[in-house]
Amino acid sequence: MGDTVQMSFTETRAVPEASTAAVAVDLVTDGAVASDVADGTTDAAGAAAACCAPAAREAIGADEAERLARLLKAVADPARLRLVSLVAAHDDMEACVCDLTEPLGLSQPTVSHHLKVLVDAGILTRDKRGTWAYYRLVPGALGTLADRVLGL
Repeated sequence: MGDTVQMSFTETRAVPEASTAAVAVDLVTDGAVASDVADGTTDAAGAAAACCAPAAREAIGADEAERLARLLKAVADPARLRLVSLVAAHDDMEACVCDLTEPLGLSQPTVSHHLKVLVDAGILTRDKRGTWAYYRLVPGALGTLADRVLGL
C-alpha cells in the first residue's frame, strides 16, 4: 500500500499561434506532480514566467490601498465631486460655505457633512473665520491620485 506508482504520457495540442507544444507529465499517486515542457523549462510556472514580462514597479501595499480607498470613496459621491470643482473654480481655490450651498441644491447641513468628509480625506482644508467656514483645496491632493494608484 506504500508503493508509489508512476505513470507518464505525452500530449500534443495546437496553440493560438498554430504551433504545437509537447508536454510530458509524470503523475505520482501520492499527489505530487512534476512536468517537463518541451522548450526546456522545468514546470508550467516556469513556462508562464518565460512568456510574461516581470513587474516594472512595486504595487501599492495594504496600508496605502486603505488610504487611497478612503480618498476615492470621498470623491465617489457626485455632490462631493461638485464641491471639489466649485472650490477649485474660486480664486485661490478657496470658497466660503455660504457660496457652496445654493449651487448644489442641498441643505446646509448636508453640504457641511460632504465638506467634512472631504476635509477628513485630506482633499480640502477648513478655516473658520467668524461665523463662516472657508474651504480650500489642498494643493496636489487629487493631482497625485493617479500617480499613487498607477505608480506613474
